[in-house]
Parts: sequence; structure tokens; C-alpha cells
Amino acid sequence: MRQTRPGGPAQTDRRQRDVSTDPLGRAMLAYHRDEPGRLSYRDGSDVRDGNVAKFYFSGAESWDRETIEALERLIGHEPVLDVGCGAGKHLLWMAERDVAAVGVDASPNAVRTARERGLEDVHVGDMFELPVASAFGAVHAVGTQLGLGGSLAGIRTLLAEFARVTDDTGVAVVDNYDPTRLDEAFLGYRSDPREGVAHRCFHLEFEREGDDDRLERAVGRTLHFLLCAPPRLREATIGTPWDVRDVLSADGTAHYRAVLEKQPAASDGSE
Repeated sequence: MRQTRPGGPAQTDRRQRDVSTDPLGRAMLAYHRDEPGRLSYRDGSDVRDGNVAKFYFSGAESWDRETIEALERLIGHEPVLDVGCGAGKHLLWMAERDVAAVGVDASPNAVRTARERGLEDVHVGDMFELPVASAFGAVHAVGTQLGLGGSLAGIRTLLAEFARVTDDTGVAVVDNYDPTRLDEAFLGYRSDPREGVAHRCFHLEFEREGDDDRLERAVGRTLHFLLCAPPRLREATIGTPWDVRDVLSADGTAHYRAVLEKQPAASDGSE
């Protein structure tokens, strides 16, 4: 736990309690329970509002066409594994359509939030070592968490884990930002000399005033995302069973979703 200096200017006349873990999950849980708080994305002096309501609790009526189309690609491939399910907004969409789905998230508080919203089959787990045994028909992993692989090789490792938990006809939906459509104004942007590759680094902070009049402050570790254009994502699928079947993006935007499909195993010609 990070130590704080008593009486600092940011504390004014309130006591401050630092909680160094799970700021995003704490923000989701606080919002769900109608407890005021603020989530921020921070890269040095650059700070942006985390917008918990929009990003984690919005309904399908406000989603863009690409979000709906990507989800619809998963229908008929159930059960679906929602990796990084957060507060469960996509799981709720699937439940409304009687699509069998299971959620996994690294954040205990995100999982608690999803369960309090009525979702039972949601579990705490690491996406690089998914805590599931059965084979799923599809994986849904959005929120640009694919980039947490940190490199093309790391993304390949993550895709191999998705392949492990899906059946032979598995489908996956992942997303990322195309760095050829970004510039340094993008929060956390770090350039890379390679074409179609860049990086993003930032950390999350959550603050809320507790019932005991203490300012609770949760500060997360710095996150490193690899940003890759669709052609580089295709490169990352080499050596995995996956093939990029489609890329969905709104005109003029850097964010895209990729629909991956497993390819049939090559036959060696023997009987």
C-alpha cells in the first residue's frame, strides 16, 4: 500500500485512505450502488474522465452499429465466454436473447458488480490462464484488452489461450486501435518505428468519499497496451488456429473490432 503524506494540499481537512488495487472494479461497484466517485485515466499530467456510466453501464440503445454486429456474430456459437466482462453489460444483452454465456474478469469488484446485477455465471480469473474447463463456441474479448499482450508475440499467446478454450469451429471477437489513424493527442500514446504498431500506457485512479469522511483513493498499476493495425493483427494470428475473417469499424475511426474464426486442421493425407 502506498504511503501518503499527512496534511498534503490535496487532502484539505479530510483524512485520505489509499487503496492501491482494483480502481476500475471499485468504480463499477460504487456506480452500481449509487455511491458518488470519480474514475480517471492518467498518463503523467494528462488526465481523462473514466466515464463509468457510458463505458460500463450503457444499454444497447446507445451502442454503435459495429458493437451490435460483432455481438450478433456470436449468436449461434454458444456458449460464449465473455473475457473481461466488467459490470456485465454485454452478458446482459446476451441473457435477454437467451444466449448461454459465462463471464470472466480479473477484477473481483467487477465480478461482484455483475453478480449484483443478476448475472450468476461470472468468475474472477486471468485471461492468460482462463479458469474454465469446458469448450466454448465463442470468445468475446473487447475493451482493447487484447493489447495487454504487450507485443505481437504476446497477442499470439493470448489468442492461443482463446483457442484452447474453444471448440474446433470457434469464433472470437476482439478489438484494438489502428495506430495509423492516431496521433500523440491520444491518451497514453507511444510511437513505434514499425509500421502499423504503437503503444499505449496509462493507469487508473478512483476516488470517493467514504461514510467515515475519508477520501478513499485506489491507484492501479501502469498498463501497457500494444496498438496494432488490422494487418499486424493478422500477422499475430500466424501459428494459431485463428484467421481474421472480418474487420468492423465506423468510418474515420481508429477503433475496430475483428471477427476471428478457427481454421480446419490441415490434413496430412493419411487414412
